[in-house]
Amino acid sequence: MINLPRKEWASALCALPAAEVKHLANVLSGELEVRDVALPHAGLGLLNLRDGAFEESYFIGEIPVARAEVIVRSAGGMEERGGALIVDDRAQFARSIAILDAVMAGKLPGSVPAMALVQRGMEVRQQKQSERKKLLTATRVDFSLLGQEDDEDEE
Repeated sequence: MINLPRKEWASALCALPAAEVKHLANVLSGELEVRDVALPHAGLGLLNLRDGAFEESYFIGEIPVARAEVIVRSAGGMEERGGALIVDDRAQFARSIAILDAVMAGKLPGSVPAMALVQRGMEVRQQKQSERKKLLTATRVDFSLLGQEDDEDEE
């Protein structure tokens, strides 16, 4: 098991098929008491950037956002709060991630399979990043040769 910061758990879980994440969350929900702090919801968020030259903020578009916050209590009375805010339009998927977040943060029963799922998600993310780096390297263009052609035409 790796020691991954809590802020990375949601992105690792998002790299996996939603069905796997939801299945584990549903299994754990049967064993633990899960209460929603607020109803899970999805909507659009405005993506705000700041202009580098004039330091003015502007909106470049909308992105789908899903949010969920839960409290999970074990049979032994241990309680932990979990949440998820993901760039996705599936509120129930965000709720599943929030449940797993609470279970792992509180080391509640079921935290070992949840951490294994996060570990697998991190491996998927690293594999995708490696593939992207290979594609970037393969498509790199050397523009230094363009300057030499202009010099040859002048002669």
